[in-house]
Amino acid sequence: MAVNSAANLLIKKATPADVPLIIDLIKQLAIYEKLETEAKATPAAIETYLFGDKAVAECLLAFAADECVGFALFFHNFSTFVGKPGIYLEDLFIKEAYRGLGYGKQLLLHLVQIAQERNCGRVEWSVLDWNEPAIQFYKSLGATAMGEWTVYRLDDKAINQLLNHHAG
Repeated sequence: MAVNSAANLLIKKATPADVPLIIDLIKQLAIYEKLETEAKATPAAIETYLFGDKAVAECLLAFAADECVGFALFFHNFSTFVGKPGIYLEDLFIKEAYRGLGYGKQLLLHLVQIAQERNCGRVEWSVLDWNEPAIQFYKSLGATAMGEWTVYRLDDKAINQLLNHHAG
């Protein structure tokens, strides 16, 4: 049952004990984004890359009462133009039953506060072009789309092919 106020939201930094919860949230996000076959994160990978000696990402969990209602997973990048670090928001997800209650906004505001405390010059993320509710949500907060930019990606297969082709 949803709590009706974002004022009751507790946001905490995830710990290694939260790995199963993070995996579950990633699976729910993948289902929402129609990318179930792409979600290959394992508990071992989450443990290593979020909580290991050389962690590369961080995770915030949002709780309404005792129920985890969503998460934000992020990492630092660097802008040569701004000359400062930034935060890249990899995932922001609120469970369907809890959307529209202000929880996503509170989670994003918490992340923006972290960015300010860390003297970051930017907070950036990507949105699937069909995800109109998310697009409208981000616009309502003052975010702007970087329409002239196109995201490119090399996946594991492409990385290996590229390196094998240029080995020598």
